[in-house]
Amino acid sequence: MLRTIRRDVQVVFERDPAAKNLLEVLLCYPGLHAICMHRIAHRFYRWRLFTIARLISHFSRFLTGVEIHPGARIGEGFFIDHGSGVVIGETTEIGRNVTLYQGVTLGGTGKEKGKRHPTLGDNVVVSAGAKILGSFEIGENSKIGAGSVVLKPVPPNCTVVGVPGRIVRRGGQRVDTIDLRHDELPDPVAEALAVMQARIEKLEAKIRQLEEEQQVGGDK
Repeated sequence: MLRTIRRDVQVVFERDPAAKNLLEVLLCYPGLHAICMHRIAHRFYRWRLFTIARLISHFSRFLTGVEIHPGARIGEGFFIDHGSGVVIGETTEIGRNVTLYQGVTLGGTGKEKGKRHPTLGDNVVVSAGAKILGSFEIGENSKIGAGSVVLKPVPPNCTVVGVPGRIVRRGGQRVDTIDLRHDELPDPVAEALAVMQARIEKLEAKIRQLEEEQQVGGDK
């Protein structure tokens, strides 16, 4: 567990350019505090000391604004940027080197028992305010756009935006590094409007051409 927490500290410097020194990271990063306390709470949860685990989780939520159920299974290299409003459900499974931004919810639907929360593969990035609801998998190296609501599985190497979430990019090559450029996700609405605008301009040019030809014919 100590090795895992050491890795959690290391990824802060890798993914946040605002991190200046170790003391600042240890004292002033609520996302790091939340994941460290979760590592401890999860150990008690595995020992079936559920009340102690929930008390640690409850204190963590009060201190950091991040709510992680002690039953959630989270891999190494997990990073929560800012963190306020993040919610992670009990049966959530998170792979290695995953990044969440503020306001993300990894939740369930209904009151069914068993696995009811999402599974995130390695190197997934979930942008601010996104909601992933249900028991399905987000494939490795995928990105979820800000404010998206994802309700069905996402294959690996995909980009999802919108409400409900739609796959707008599917890459065929493996991503070797963690891509944090969630500000550069495609906008399918803007792309559709651009196509319509180009079509309208083409039709207007055709109409002008026909009018000119008709005018020339009338003069004759």
